[in-house]
Amino acid sequence: MKITKLFKEFFESEKSGGLTLMGCTVVSLIFANSAFGDEYHHFFQLQFADHSIEHWINDGLMTIFFLLIGLELEREIYQGELSNIKDALLPIFAAIGGMLVPASIFMFLNYGTPTQSGFGIPMATDIAFALGILSLLGNRVPTSLKIFLTALAVIDDLGAIIIIAIFYTKTLFWSNLFIAMGIFAFLLVLNRLKVRNLIPYLIGGVAMWYFMLNSGVHATITGVLLAFAIPFGNGDEKSTSYILQHFLHKPVAFLILPIFALANTAIMFSGELGQLLTENYSLGIVLGLVVGKPVGIFLITFLAVTIGLCKLPDDLNWKSIAGVGLLGGIGFTMSIFITLLAFEDSQIINNAKLIILFSSLLAGVFGFLALKSTLNREVLEES
Repeated sequence: MKITKLFKEFFESEKSGGLTLMGCTVVSLIFANSAFGDEYHHFFQLQFADHSIEHWINDGLMTIFFLLIGLELEREIYQGELSNIKDALLPIFAAIGGMLVPASIFMFLNYGTPTQSGFGIPMATDIAFALGILSLLGNRVPTSLKIFLTALAVIDDLGAIIIIAIFYTKTLFWSNLFIAMGIFAFLLVLNRLKVRNLIPYLIGGVAMWYFMLNSGVHATITGVLLAFAIPFGNGDEKSTSYILQHFLHKPVAFLILPIFALANTAIMFSGELGQLLTENYSLGIVLGLVVGKPVGIFLITFLAVTIGLCKLPDDLNWKSIAGVGLLGGIGFTMSIFITLLAFEDSQIINNAKLIILFSSLLAGVFGFLALKSTLNREVLEES
């Protein structure tokens, strides 16, 4: 499996960013359930330029996060794990299983109810949190396992982006959508003309974001489109794509995602968790993330390898894949993001966030313990 300087940097920023994200989540939970809870919630609802601060975070800052995801996906396709179709098939099959099985579990429990729209919630993986947990295992983790989890999570996020674009678009304003796509086409022309200056792409990206915001399609999709319009070149350190990706790593990991966590994990602990788990949507989220994710990732990967569609790297085994499958159940930021699009009832949104937090914590602990046991055993066998 390939590993590049940029991947190492990505992994380092994601793992430490994941720990920062955990800290911000704890702070948000403490404030939300303190005597200052009402003021804390009110702050993010303050209006600025016709939208709340929370809206600007979720539709504005998160577009930059999706831009980084798009740039990472582009690099994976051209130079990384997804550049060789034979190598790419393993995380692709894993991601497909990790999306279909959780969504199926959720739909089985919620079909025909108002909460069936939440089927996308257990489909995504939080890259920062998953890599943050993996990093706690230190140097025992094979590089191929880090790359597999990263590729799996990136493909998962691509799936989540497609789900958002297709299923969570409520009302389309075609004129604005056509203008946004026209700007995207113009940026692609600039790319073909080998325009390497980043400024016209950023200006075009802001304009595309504005019209996408007013089209009915979620504005964060702009980030992914812009990523694929920005010239990749030969992918070296002087390429436009590399420069932007390198620049965005730390702001996204240490500023944008922590701000998102502060704004969106202010969860009120009201009622019994056990009683909450009797709700079909809650069961769908828990079973989707904690059971569906690892089962889907392991089962589809095992079938694909068994029938010869792909193969495991030499330094990986099925216990490692099962452990990574559990880490794949850490939905957190992406699951919360989809929750905000899937539901309108504020109580259901708050409860769903709590269940996502609970499920992601379970998945993280189970994944950490499973991988720790597996990797410790491998170290003992080698010695």
